[in-house]
Amino acid sequence: MDSISLMVEEHKNIKRMLKVIRRYCFRILKGQEVDYKDFYKIIDFIRNYADSHHHGKEEKMLFNRMAGELGPAAEKLVTHGMLVEHDLGRLYTKQLEGAISKVLDGDEEAKLDVIGNAIGYGDLLNRHIDKEDRIVYEFARKNLAEDTLKKINYETQVFENRAKEKNIQQNYLDLLNELESKVSES
Repeated sequence: MDSISLMVEEHKNIKRMLKVIRRYCFRILKGQEVDYKDFYKIIDFIRNYADSHHHGKEEKMLFNRMAGELGPAAEKLVTHGMLVEHDLGRLYTKQLEGAISKVLDGDEEAKLDVIGNAIGYGDLLNRHIDKEDRIVYEFARKNLAEDTLKKINYETQVFENRAKEKNIQQNYLDLLNELESKVSES
């Protein structure tokens, strides 16, 4: 298994969800009917697929090795770049969840917070993914020791085998397909 190629593929799924999020926000903006409970499904995808599953591999297997093996430049890139952006994404998600709760409780003005946090998350992740795919992953491929890359690939395979037992990839791809079909009708 090539762990970096797998992470790039997962980015494609995350970007698909970012398009779904944008379409939901556009519906809100246009005053169209929106099932706000679908945002809880989006948050589930963000937290469990994008964050726990995908970012989990980056943080536990790739980034820590880059910081430890490749010196100050890699440490700065990881610690002050990628990890900060992961945390900012978690903040947007938490604030989105709070805004959804307010909307469902009847607070119409909280729709602004839904749009603001959802679009903020989407913009952040689109830029973040671009940096990882074009810069961070390529830096890792070119500079990590071959043994380190093999160890990361092995650990990723073990991680994926556990995830497969829980059907993580398929469950979240099914959820993604469901939400895409809901917003493709507009």
